[in-house]
Amino acid sequence: QVQLVESGGGLVQAGDSLRLSCAASGRSFSRSGMGWFRQAPGKEREFAAAINWSGTSTRDADSVKGRFTVSRDRAKNTVSLQMNSLQPEDTAVYYCAATRLPAQAMGAPDEYDYWGQGTQVTVSS
Repeated sequence: QVQLVESGGGLVQAGDSLRLSCAASGRSFSRSGMGWFRQAPGKEREFAAAINWSGTSTRDADSVKGRFTVSRDRAKNTVSLQMNSLQPEDTAVYYCAATRLPAQAMGAPDEYDYWGQGTQVTVSS
């Protein structure tokens, strides 16, 4: 059974940092594209960051560019999101996602096949 499990969320103050991790299991994800999305209350799920299957290419949403960094460990089937200079507008549930087939760093939710349950990130002002 394929599972993506996020961890590392929490309550922080503006300007703080958090590191989210996603552990994938149930199959090999070494050639999957991996992504992070987020959903704030009352808003649609939006793209945050993604990394391609080899870990050599990433893409970030404009809203997080320069503050968030996505990385992966293919051998361990994990993907991480380092979030610096967090702001209240970053408050959301953060989801990890993976593609079934080999992929580049994809920015649209419907390009992903597997999803985690999400982890809450709350940034107070």
